[in-house]
Amino acid sequence: MTIASSRVVGILFGMERTFPPALAAAIDRRGQGRVEGRLVSLGPVRQDRRAGYDVILDRISHEVPFYRTWLKAEAAMGTQVLNNPFWWTADDKFVDNVIARQAGVAVPRTVILPHKQHPPNTSGESFTNLAFPMPWEEVFDYLGFPIFLKPANGGGWRDVYKADDPAAFFAAYDRTHTLCMMAQEAIDFSSYFRCYVLGRERVHVMPYDPRRPSEARYVTDAAATDSELLRRVERDALALCRALGYDFNTVELAVRDGVPYAIDFMNPAPDCDVHSVGQANFDWVVENAADLLVDRALHPRPIEMTGSWASAAAAPTP
Repeated sequence: MTIASSRVVGILFGMERTFPPALAAAIDRRGQGRVEGRLVSLGPVRQDRRAGYDVILDRISHEVPFYRTWLKAEAAMGTQVLNNPFWWTADDKFVDNVIARQAGVAVPRTVILPHKQHPPNTSGESFTNLAFPMPWEEVFDYLGFPIFLKPANGGGWRDVYKADDPAAFFAAYDRTHTLCMMAQEAIDFSSYFRCYVLGRERVHVMPYDPRRPSEARYVTDAAATDSELLRRVERDALALCRALGYDFNTVELAVRDGVPYAIDFMNPAPDCDVHSVGQANFDWVVENAADLLVDRALHPRPIEMTGSWASAAAAPTP
C-alpha cells in the first residue's frame, strides 16, 4: 500500500515529562518516514473537522472533561483513539469485577455501597428505592475483616482505607462523603505483580509490592517466579484487557495460595515515568507502545463500542 504522506500519532498527556517525548521519538524511529509522533496541541474545537491526528494516545482525559469530549468526537469521525474513550467513560471498578468473573479471572469478594452523603443536586427523596436499615452484618459476614474501602471510580490510592473492625469501617465510610465506594476483602498475598498490557497481545510482568513506599514498589530483587504461575498471570492479564477492550493498561494481581486475584485493572493511563517504574520497565513500555501505535496508524481498525464481555452477558454468571 502506498502512503501519500506520513501519518501522525498524537500523544495527549498532562504532567508527564519523561514518557511522552521518549515515545514520540520512538514512533519517529519506527515510523521510518511513514508515521511520526507528535505531542498534541489543542485549542477550541470545531465540530466539522478533525484535528489532524490519525492516532491519539490518551494519557489524561480521565482528569480533563474537555479532552474526553474532544476524544469522543475524534473517534466518532474516524480517528484511532487509544484507549477507546466511549468505553473508558462508562467504566468503573465494580463492573470490571463482574466482567473479570465472566472472563474466568479470580477477583476479591466485593460489595458496592450507597453514597454516605447525598450527591450534588439530590435529597433524601431521591433515594426512595434505597433499603433501610442497611444490612451491614451481611456485608461483614460476606467480606470478613480486614476490609478495604476504595472508590468505584478512582486511582492513585486516593480515598483508600483499610478497616480491621466495624468501628474502623464506619469511621472510614464517614470520610467518603459523596463518593461511590466499594468494600472489598483483603487478599493476604505471598507475591504481587503489576503488568503492562499493550494491544491486548503484549504483556510485561513486573514484580511489585504495594506495601512499600511509592518510590520502591517496583521490586528489583524479587526471587524467580514459578513458570506456571507466570503463565497464569500473563493469561489473566490478557483475558482482562481483551474482555474490557483496553489497548493500553496495567493489571495488578495479588497471589494467595497460588491463585492470582485481580486487584486493580482499570488503569488505562498507567504510570510510565522512568523515575518510578525504572529504566528497564520504561524502555519496554516505550518501545512496545511505539510498535503498537505505528501499527495502528498503518492498519486502522473500526471503532469498538464494547469489549468482548458483551457476548458473555447473554449467559450470566451465577
